[in-house]
Amino acid sequence: MLKVAVFDGGYGGEFLADRIKEELPVLEVIRIIDWRNANDLLTSPKKARKIAEAALRPYLGRVDLIIFANYLLTITSLKYFEKKYKNQRFLGLSLERPSTFIKRDILILTTKAVTKTLGYHNFILGLRRKTKTLALDAWPEKIDDGILTEQEIKETLRSFSLKENIEPEEIILACSQFYDIEPNLKKLYGRNLRIYDDFDNTIRKTCKILNIRGGLGKKTN
Repeated sequence: MLKVAVFDGGYGGEFLADRIKEELPVLEVIRIIDWRNANDLLTSPKKARKIAEAALRPYLGRVDLIIFANYLLTITSLKYFEKKYKNQRFLGLSLERPSTFIKRDILILTTKAVTKTLGYHNFILGLRRKTKTLALDAWPEKIDDGILTEQEIKETLRSFSLKENIEPEEIILACSQFYDIEPNLKKLYGRNLRIYDDFDNTIRKTCKILNIRGGLGKKTN
């Protein structure tokens, strides 16, 4: 059985691992969740790389694919890991571009460290739309602890939308924990809201890398 390791510092990794296991039951999914270093994995690229490298050392060369369920690691360190560990395949959640051609207002929910990266800056420039970023550094920990309330989500986003004069029709999630609040976002902005979290795209890339066929989990010919 093919082995895939999912690395993260919180429930974002659990959410992604659950999705992969659901869509690709042929895979053995190994969860490497470093709860103790969750904050550093979200706020410091240098520390995040060091923490990830230490946590992944026992799995390097022993699994078929390692997936970072962490946007900061993907943006700042994926190429580093690919270059240093050439015999190990890596993949990471990445910033997903809207699939529509209509120029809708876009809101990006992420963390401050991600917004400071060159990769994020280039991503924003490439969108060429009215785009606003909301950094929510306190929310990942609250989601992990199960204390982020619907009321806080509603009040924070409504206040931001009014302040920035934006009525988002598309939301890009650039923190894997935020996958947990997608139902709240739909409730707040309506069912026509488009949400991009890169989970489905990561599953498709996993299939391509490991040469398996979609959710059927069958080897391709």
